[in-house]
Amino acid sequence: QVQVVESGGGLVQAGGSLRLSCAASGRTLSISAVVWFRQAPGKEREFVAAISDGGAYTYYRDSVRGRFTISRDKAKNMVHLQMTSLKPEDTAVYYCACGMTRDSNYATLVRESSYTSWGQGTQVTVSS
Repeated sequence: QVQVVESGGGLVQAGGSLRLSCAASGRTLSISAVVWFRQAPGKEREFVAAISDGGAYTYYRDSVRGRFTISRDKAKNMVHLQMTSLKPEDTAVYYCACGMTRDSNYATLVRESSYTSWGQGTQVTVSS
């Protein structure tokens, strides 16, 4: 079974930075599509960023593009989400998920159903 674990969340002031990490046991993340979603209180879970299985493609939601960066650490079998210039509206529980899809199209990678293994989430709180 694949276990996905997120880490790195916390409380930060607006304008600050955090780096979230995603680790998976039982799955080599370097050959998996990996995504970050987030869910704020009272809102639906939404796509944040994704990286294709080969790492050649990355996608971001418009509101985080230019501030967030998704990347792989192949040596540690991890995927990171570097978040800078954080805003109070970035406050949410952030979830990492991985899947075996080889489709690198945006429409596929932003879809929850493309991912089979999900973590429990890590809380990010940005104070104003």
